[in-house]
Amino acid sequence: MRAIDTNILVRFLADDDAIQAEKTRKLLAEYEVFVATTVLLETEWVLRGAYGLAKGDVLAALRAFAGLPSVSLEDPLRVEKALTWAAGGMDFADALHLAAAKGCEAFVTFDRRLAKAAADIEGRVVREP
Repeated sequence: MRAIDTNILVRFLADDDAIQAEKTRKLLAEYEVFVATTVLLETEWVLRGAYGLAKGDVLAALRAFAGLPSVSLEDPLRVEKALTWAAGGMDFADALHLAAAKGCEAFVTFDRRLAKAAADIEGRVVREP
């Protein structure tokens, strides 16, 4: 198994450099790859921020990538929750943070948008300090 960096995942999803994209496809065809949650977080940010892709398109691409047989995620349950919550309107980074807080009494933030977005999520309490 080989761990991949954000730039590998971005090349695969954006397909904006023919040579690097082909190398990435070959890597995924020949090896199992490990993807850290931080790589997914950074990839989402790069695709939306630097590439200007729509949030829904980025989430769909990440979900499809995560489902490839050669891909092993660091924390697949956390990523699944975060993708679902983000598709429902929450920011992806916030959703990853909140999903990681499973089992905590509360997730504490000054971010009112996050608190509002998380209000209907069972088992998650978000509040100000």
